[in-house]
Amino acid sequence: MASPDPTSLRHRLYVIIFEHDTPAGRWFDVGLLWAVVLSVSVVVIESVDEVRRALGGSLQLAEWLFTLIFTIEYSLRLYSAPSRSRYAVSFFGMVDLLAIVPTYASVFVPGTQSLLVVRVLRLLRVFRVLKLVSFRGEADALVAAIRASMPKVTVFLFAVLSAVIIVGASMYLVEGPSHGFTSIPRAMYWAIVTLTTVGFGDITPQTPVGQLLASALMILGYGIIAVPTGIVSAEMARATGRGNCPRCTAPGHQPDASFCRRCGARLSDLDLPVPPSEAGR
Repeated sequence: MASPDPTSLRHRLYVIIFEHDTPAGRWFDVGLLWAVVLSVSVVVIESVDEVRRALGGSLQLAEWLFTLIFTIEYSLRLYSAPSRSRYAVSFFGMVDLLAIVPTYASVFVPGTQSLLVVRVLRLLRVFRVLKLVSFRGEADALVAAIRASMPKVTVFLFAVLSAVIIVGASMYLVEGPSHGFTSIPRAMYWAIVTLTTVGFGDITPQTPVGQLLASALMILGYGIIAVPTGIVSAEMARATGRGNCPRCTAPGHQPDASFCRRCGARLSDLDLPVPPSEAGR
């Protein structure tokens, strides 16, 4: 494959649009981020009735102006991308396309312009613009902790779902349609609202047995709120370090450490994951 001509218009556009280490590319990305922030703000403000009645025409004009800017930008990205098809089906390529489609679709289906808030996803580029990729290690640790927690969290969610079904069916039998529990799904909705301690109050038990069951469910709700947090926190501790030394309790050992950094004690007694570098040995 022949190397691109550095003097060609396509290559120069590629450097400005896709490269983030050049002054021109940085200014382009910063300007694009500001445009995204302003365009999302216009969509949000337009949803307020008083503002829409007073500034409806100006807001629609601004919305179309931002859409035109993003349409030109998307076209330039397609033109300058080394592989147009790969960019078009990439995550940012799909987001860039979805950022302009709702405005054009609103011509045929009124109201779809509200979907323009998807433009906020384009702010993810700020990680590359501001060099926040240095936090990738922490992000990887978080992802690893969530993945390791999934089996336990899944079992926990199945237990909660079972409790919701049992309590919902019980409340349907105890309270009945006369008190708002018109069906088991409706009673399950009440159980979810009560178990999560939200308590909308649109459905409330009226009988003593129903109120006793509701009280037990509320107490159970307070007890289970901390369970997923504890599971993920434990996995985060495993993913980010070796934990505490069994002798001197010094924290923050690296996953591949064999001895305590303070007292020299062996860390083999700790229940810790095998480092990725040693997993294949």
